Amino acid sequence: MVKLNKIYTRTGDDGTTGLVGGSRVAKSDARMAAIGDVDEANSAIGIAVAALGKSAFADMLRRIQNDLFDLGADLATPGEDFTPSEMTLRIVADQVVRLETEIDQMNAALEPLRSFILPGGSQAAAAIHLARAIARRAERTAVGAAEGVSLNPQALTYLNRLSDHLFVMARAVNAAGEGDILWVPGGSR
Repeated sequence: MVKLNKIYTRTGDDGTTGLVGGSRVAKSDARMAAIGDVDEANSAIGIAVAALGKSAFADMLRRIQNDLFDLGADLATPGEDFTPSEMTLRIVADQVVRLETEIDQMNAALEPLRSFILPGGSQAAAAIHLARAIARRAERTAVGAAEGVSLNPQALTYLNRLSDHLFVMARAVNAAGEGDILWVPGGSR
């Protein structure tokens, strides 16, 4: 169990932050940008959970929030061994499979898309769409970080699948897609 007695440590006052294992990097490091974007996606998912209230969708998102904390720890762990252990959190294939299973279950109840959709609809769906866009940014940032350091491929796959999951969930929350707002190409000309 994590125990935080003191929130500020002053160790980052010089513009660096610690990774798992004790090494330090600049707060502007690409790895740290990815971790920050994952944190932002997690926060946006929290807004969606609050908008959903008690529901199966909220339960799915809470599991994802927990996964994203694991994913942040994974990204903060240097090295090339991506095997999880009691002391090392790593995203594993089963977490990606769970997302895929949930995507398939939600998508089965939806009519096929006949147009791109605009992010919106209900308040909850709009919050999920915002989380989806931030998750896509987190994926892009993590892929960029992986160009310079070794990152767990499963973490990158998880982020890719997460944006798909959030897209399908937003549609499901929008009255099984009936509340989707369809894009009308050139409709505002």
